[in-house]
Amino acid sequence: MRLPLQITARDIELTEAIETAVRKKAEKLDQFSDRIMACRVVIECPHKHHHKGVLYNVHIDLTVPGAELVVKREPNEDLYVALRDAFDAAARQLREHMDRQNDHHGRNGVAVE
Repeated sequence: MRLPLQITARDIELTEAIETAVRKKAEKLDQFSDRIMACRVVIECPHKHHHKGVLYNVHIDLTVPGAELVVKREPNEDLYVALRDAFDAAARQLREHMDRQNDHHGRNGVAVE
């Protein structure tokens, strides 16, 4: 990731392993677009459910020219599965956004009328 990545942890300790996993996944988003202006990742463990165990939420906000892409996935008991699912969704949204931009502006960057 060319720009600083903001990682926030709520109700969970941000270990080096978690931070490394987030950074690796965020770097992979660069293959879809080199125009990412900001990436904010929030990892939270808001409730300690006694009947379901610990659930992790991962939210990703990507700022690209002309849009802000927001990813909120279903909570998961496995933090790394929650990260994978959230970043897969972010990659999908980013690809779709870039495809729309390319269709709108044409291949050479000039607006198509």
